[in-house]
Amino acid sequence: MSPEGRGIAGEHLRASPLGWNPGEVTGGNTFRILHVSTGNVCRSPITERLTRHALSHRLGGIVTGDLIVESAGTWGHEGAPMEANAAAVLADFGADASGFTGRELLDEHVIRADLVLTATRDHRAQVISMGHSAGLRTFTLKEFTRLVRAIDPATLPPLDDGMVERARALVRAAAALRGWLLAPTPDADEVYDPYGAPITFFRSIGDEINQALDPVVTALTGVTASR
Repeated sequence: MSPEGRGIAGEHLRASPLGWNPGEVTGGNTFRILHVSTGNVCRSPITERLTRHALSHRLGGIVTGDLIVESAGTWGHEGAPMEANAAAVLADFGADASGFTGRELLDEHVIRADLVLTATRDHRAQVISMGHSAGLRTFTLKEFTRLVRAIDPATLPPLDDGMVERARALVRAAAALRGWLLAPTPDADEVYDPYGAPITFFRSIGDEINQALDPVVTALTGVTASR
């Protein structure tokens, strides 16, 4: 049986059979964001749940199943709970850590994803090496943030056309910019692994992830974060 996606409003949508044509995903009525790290117990769970929280906050809690946010790990601890320090970081932001279980990254997750955001360049390379024409829709989180900052929101479809169309256009625009807007340093696109570190380091990683997500969620929703 296929793994289930994790909708931002708590919906669980059954995944389609392995080998689903990516064109069907692109032409569908949903947009899937897949966050990828190593074990899927620290960085990617934090990023998944902070993304959901930010989207819900910007949209006044009115979030449909059009946007699906999920995560997996390249060496995922299948069925494992989120690390306690990661859950504590989410609590700091008022985000929900409940009900999380780790997943190992599968071909199906990549096939179904409209946007893959990884913690590091190595994770990005691993996702792309899986095939499935993933190269144009796979970025490190910080890389995608840098590219999104360079995109004029006025060039994106209006929100009246729906957030799915806007999200797809955002990914296409970011992919087109990638060869022109390079990272200032090799480490600039990395989110380092806090596994086994004290809570202070987890909190610094949480802040880093939250700051990287802010312009992405603003671009998707057209709503800036309240200060």
